[in-house]
Amino acid sequence: MKIEVNFRAMQRTKFTFARLKYNSGDWDTDQRMPSNILNSLLEYTTIPLEEEEKIVELGSMDLFKYPFCYMSGHKLVQFNQQEAANFKAYVKNGGFVFVDDCNHDIDGLFARSFETQMSNLFGASALKKIPNNHPLYSSFFKFEKGPPTTSFELNGWGDDLVHDYLKAITINNRIGVLYSNKDYGCEWDYDFRNKRFLAEDNTKFGVNIILYAMGVNS
Repeated sequence: MKIEVNFRAMQRTKFTFARLKYNSGDWDTDQRMPSNILNSLLEYTTIPLEEEEKIVELGSMDLFKYPFCYMSGHKLVQFNQQEAANFKAYVKNGGFVFVDDCNHDIDGLFARSFETQMSNLFGASALKKIPNNHPLYSSFFKFEKGPPTTSFELNGWGDDLVHDYLKAITINNRIGVLYSNKDYGCEWDYDFRNKRFLAEDNTKFGVNIILYAMGVNS
């Protein structure tokens, strides 16, 4: 069955923070993060918002109602046949998935298994480093050094290194899958009312990701 989706039209409606629920591994991490990011979007931007996150099953056709999705976990990523078909069709049709490795796994299990899934769906060389002058880093706030660091990224991609880049799968000159080993989800997993205690709001990069995904400044 051919799927045709007009995500550009959807981007003119209220933004929904949609979290992907997949059958393998653990998908329901960093549970306070979405409300924190939504609060930042409310604080810094004027885009209309749905007030609560939406849980969307990857194997459901409901996936195609949302231009932006978030996916995370610590454990195995093994898509079933329908999940794999939906993920590929979603990205190929212009959807945006922000995938964040929670970084508390053993031997980089989430990273290794997710990268295998992407190779199976998009080809072995589909995931590539993006340069630190990519439009993602200036879509709203300016990040001249590329992706901000976190305090959780020591086991990213299973190699015990801190990386100064993110990876992405690009479709038609736009990121379709943004892949982070930095565990932004845990870094942003706090009650938004505690943000006032930070010297610098660390959720600003989350605003960039969403505005880039929604094509607000593109």
